[in-house]
Amino acid sequence: MPGKQWGSADKKINDVQMKAMILAAGLGTRLKPWTDHHPKCLAVVNGKTLLQRNIEYLQGHGITEVIVNVHHFAQQVTDAIKEHKGWGSNISISDETDEVLETGGGLKRAAWYLEKDTEFILMNADILTNMDLTKMIGLHKALRPLATLAVSNRASSRYFLFDAMGHLTGWKNEKTGEVKMVRAINDIYPKAFSGIHVIDSSIFSLMKRTGKFSMVDVYLDLAMQYNIHEFDHTGSLFIDVGKAGSIEIAQTDFK
Repeated sequence: MPGKQWGSADKKINDVQMKAMILAAGLGTRLKPWTDHHPKCLAVVNGKTLLQRNIEYLQGHGITEVIVNVHHFAQQVTDAIKEHKGWGSNISISDETDEVLETGGGLKRAAWYLEKDTEFILMNADILTNMDLTKMIGLHKALRPLATLAVSNRASSRYFLFDAMGHLTGWKNEKTGEVKMVRAINDIYPKAFSGIHVIDSSIFSLMKRTGKFSMVDVYLDLAMQYNIHEFDHTGSLFIDVGKAGSIEIAQTDFK
């Protein structure tokens, strides 16, 4: 599925261009009333949209080949990318205007762009962080799991559960009490997910779900047979900008 592309970046990492996908199709209900008229990825923090900031974050780690999925006010997103010439990166579009597909379905639709590479980055558009992505990529390449997930020790309503080796063993929703376990073990450690993944492209051949689905379910489907590993970035600056009042906090921490 070919997509539109803007930009003219030529920056490389280790002479091989790693690609990334930014998930920007969501309705952004937590950012109302802004998202009644705009997509959440174009919310502004100190003069820069979340989308621009995350594209520049990826650039800081040598990644300039990016695909962005769009649904909610999709034309505003594509117009901003075109107007700013991808902010110096080569930006392609994965069109979900017919139906928002959530994280897993959105990634699967963009397989045409990502599946020929060894690994790629997947990240949410509504987060801001100074986490060392290069270090995370290095861990992934050293351990070769199916996926490496950025997590930290912080309060959250939902947690991934890991064993002492850093392998995914389950998921828990603190609000509802729902728990999904991959395997029963005694020592498990809850970690809050930060919305950044490094994923081996072989995952596309393993994703059996279709339509609208979450990457959480994909990982829980596969974690019994494949290593889904943690990258703990506790201590790094991290803000989920989709939460109420988070724009004001981000204004202070991200200049």
